[in-house]
Amino acid sequence: MPSLSPVYRGRFAPSPTGPLHFGSLVTAVASYLEAKSHGGEWLLRIENLDTAREIPGASEEILNTLHLFGMEEDGPVVYQERRQDAYQAALRALGKQNLIYPCNCSRKEIADSSVLGIEGPVYPGTCRDRKYKTEFSGAWRLCTNNNQVEFEDAVQGIRQQRLQRDIGDFVIRRADGVFAYQLAVVVDDAEQGITHVVRGGDLLNSTPRQIHLQKLLGYSIPSYMHVPVVVNAQGEKLSKQTQAAPVDISHPVLQLVKAIRFLGQTPPPEVSENNLRSFWIWAIENWNREAIPKNMSLMF
Repeated sequence: MPSLSPVYRGRFAPSPTGPLHFGSLVTAVASYLEAKSHGGEWLLRIENLDTAREIPGASEEILNTLHLFGMEEDGPVVYQERRQDAYQAALRALGKQNLIYPCNCSRKEIADSSVLGIEGPVYPGTCRDRKYKTEFSGAWRLCTNNNQVEFEDAVQGIRQQRLQRDIGDFVIRRADGVFAYQLAVVVDDAEQGITHVVRGGDLLNSTPRQIHLQKLLGYSIPSYMHVPVVVNAQGEKLSKQTQAAPVDISHPVLQLVKAIRFLGQTPPPEVSENNLRSFWIWAIENWNREAIPKNMSLMF
C-alpha cells in the first residue's frame, strides 16, 4: 500500500545512461526547489528498468554530482531494478480485473493497420479479445477507453486526452519481460507517497496514461508540473544520444545559477559569488514557479 505522506513529497528520477548533464540538472533543481519552498521532502529514484541501457557507475556518479551541488535526499534511494516484485503484483492486480491482454503484434503490423496519434501509431486493438494468461511471454497491453482524462499542470495549464483515440491500448510489460515506464513510475510514486511530480515537458503526454493507471490501481493522483526540456541548437533534447556534456562539477554555484535562470528566475549578480549554502537559501526563499516559461522545450 502507498505510504503516508507529508503535505509535500517530491522526487527526482534520473535514468543512469550517463553522467548528469545540464538538462537533467534543470529538472533536478526545479523538483528540489518546489519541494523545499513548500517545506516538503525530496526523494531520489534511479530509473533503471532496462538494465541493458545502464552505464556502469552512472548511478553513483549522478548521486555524487547531486550531493556536490548541495541536493540531499530525504530518504533511501530507490532503484527500479530491485522492485520487480512490486511491478509484477500490479500486473496481477490489473489481470484480475481483466484490464490487460497479451499481444504479439510487430511494430510493422501495428504501423500498417493504425492511424497516427500524438506519439506515433495508435494501437488498433488487434489482440484485445485475447484472454489473460499468466504464462504468456509476449507483451502485455492495458485496455483504454475514450473517456476524457483531464488534469491541470502547474506550468502548462489544463491538458486533456482521450487515450483510446490518442494513444491506444499501451504496453505495460514488454515482450522481453521488462516492465514499461508507465507502470513502474505509477507503482513507485504511489509506494513512495509522492504528492507532487516535477519533470520535463517531454513526459507531459505520458501523464494521462499514468492517471488512468492510478485510477485502476486505486492510487492517489499526484499534482504535476512539467518544466521546459533543454534542447541543443538542432532542437534535440540533451541526452547521451546527442552527446550532451556532463555538468561542470568544478563550479557548482555557477551551474546552479544557469539552471535557475533557465527556469525563469532572476538571481542578482552577487548570488553567483555565494557559497552553496547561501545559494540554496536565496533560491528557496525566492523561488517563483509562475516565472517558469510555459514552453515544452527551450534551447540553452
